[in-house]
Parts: sequence; structure tokens; C-alpha cells
Amino acid sequence: MTEATEAPRYDADRLVRVYIKIRDAKAQLKSEFDESVGRLDVQMDAVEAELLALCKTTGQDGGRTDHGTFTRTVRTRYWTSDWQSMYAFIKEHNSIELLEQRVSQGNMKVFLKENPDKLPAGLNVDSKYAITVRRPTK
Repeated sequence: MTEATEAPRYDADRLVRVYIKIRDAKAQLKSEFDESVGRLDVQMDAVEAELLALCKTTGQDGGRTDHGTFTRTVRTRYWTSDWQSMYAFIKEHNSIELLEQRVSQGNMKVFLKENPDKLPAGLNVDSKYAITVRRPTK
């Protein structure tokens, strides 16, 4: 067999070592980034609080400056601490649109395992092999 046609030789130990080194470097960069962004978020929150106080004091909902505009708005979030009651409410009022459109990955996996002959129309499935790398136990 010539060198060009030989099967490639893989060194699993070297590949795992390199993978862990890259993963560690990536985690370090992410940690540094998250810390920097956190400091900036604190500063932005302080400026936002000052602008909200300005709006409250002056009775305005925004303004224009030489560097840009600001607008005071009301942001509202909804959530439940009682999912059984929420599901009953949605059924009672036939209001399925109150839920966001995404499939629970774990629940769908269990459902399909228990009901392999029941596939919802339009369900897309993407399965692929993946590698998990762990450090050796000491």
C-alpha cells in the first residue's frame, strides 16, 4: 500500500488532549467576556436608572439629545407558578396561542419512544453522532 492510499492513523490520546486544551481556552475566554459584559451591564443599569428618574421628575416619556434619543416604555412579562391551572385555563378558553411555539425536546423523545407509530404532521427530526470528551478520573 502506498502512502497516499494508506488508511489515516488517528492518535485518540492526542486528539482528546487537544480537544480539552481548546475547550479550556474557550471557557477561559467566555469567563473573561462574561465578567467584562457584567461590569458594563452594571454601568448601563445605573445610567438607565438615572434616565428613568429624569423621566419621573420631569414627567416626560423620553427626549432627544445631541448624542441620541431615549424613550421610557413599560415592559410586561407573564409567567405562571401553577402549570396545571394554566393548562386548564388554556383548554377552557381554547387558547393554545398563549403558549410559545417550540417542541419540548425531552418530552417529544419520550412520547415517540412510547408511541413510535404516532408522528405529528410536519415534525422534523435531526439526529447526528456527537462526541463527548471528559477528563480522566483521578
